[in-house]
Amino acid sequence: METIKIGIIGCGRISKNHFDAVSQIQEAEFVAACDVIDSRLQTVSDNYGIKKLYTNYKEMMEKENLDLVSICTPSGLHPQIGIDAANHRINVLTEKPMATNIEAADALIRACDANNVKLFVVKQNRLNSTMQLLKRAIDKGRFGRIYLAESNVFWQRPQAYYDAEKWRGTWEFDGGAFMNQASHYVDALYWLLGNVDNVMAYTATMARRIEAEDTGCAILHFRNGIIATLNVTMLTFPKNFEGSITIIGEKGTVKIGGVAVNKIEKWEFEDYDDDDRIAQDANYQPPNVYGFGHNPYYRNVIDVLLGKDVPSTDGRDGRKSVEIIQAIYRSAKTGKRISLPL
Repeated sequence: METIKIGIIGCGRISKNHFDAVSQIQEAEFVAACDVIDSRLQTVSDNYGIKKLYTNYKEMMEKENLDLVSICTPSGLHPQIGIDAANHRINVLTEKPMATNIEAADALIRACDANNVKLFVVKQNRLNSTMQLLKRAIDKGRFGRIYLAESNVFWQRPQAYYDAEKWRGTWEFDGGAFMNQASHYVDALYWLLGNVDNVMAYTATMARRIEAEDTGCAILHFRNGIIATLNVTMLTFPKNFEGSITIIGEKGTVKIGGVAVNKIEKWEFEDYDDDDRIAQDANYQPPNVYGFGHNPYYRNVIDVLLGKDVPSTDGRDGRKSVEIIQAIYRSAKTGKRISLPL
């Protein structure tokens, strides 16, 4: 049986989800790891038995026979590492956001196209059981006409979180609350509701000593007429409180809430559907705000590489949320309504 050989670049906070997900897939394994911090590599070696350890990712790409690289570095580094992997004819999987601006995202997409390699962007929240049910309800037309949507990301990131890594909260490598923490929610609104026509936004850096914003609100006007609001802060007392999406339509109202869209808090439709029974038992308790979505996400990636499936999210899909967030930042900076595409 063919085994997909994966190298991981960046062994920090999010990497555990990648290691755990791949450990459950028989046809895939991490064979090499790269990080600039030796202690992280030692931890990876101890916990996951990976023996091929590198502090230079280009050296790893040259020496190892890899089918895929998983990029878990600071966001601003994703595009160049992905381009280098594509030029080595290695398939690319990158954490969100795929870039901190659409110019870099486009460069990564072009490199993968030119080298005929796959580009995957992690959007694990789409695969939560709760979100799958909501997507199905929309696709079945159960809401009738959708009028309004709201997404809240009320989380807590203390100053110590930003101080722990120099790149966090910087424009070049991270962005702020919208680009980093809320990007999955921007993606979810686009995935659920369609293309955005224009945005208006207000952001502020109210309490954290960082370049980018820790708080903001955006109004998204979709091409199909739906109005959505997105409210984001990293200043919630005393800890992460809510990551939610609410949809209000002529024949249905749904709120997926909890700390990370893991609880169905409201599920009511005019007409009955068998999914209504499933919705009663769809809640789950995630270990953290990342949830369990990396597992089915990697299952899809491996099946694509084995020729058994099509990608659930690719580079062009990943680009959409970067573009919307860039428009949000542009609106906040200029005080003007920003039309899309940029």
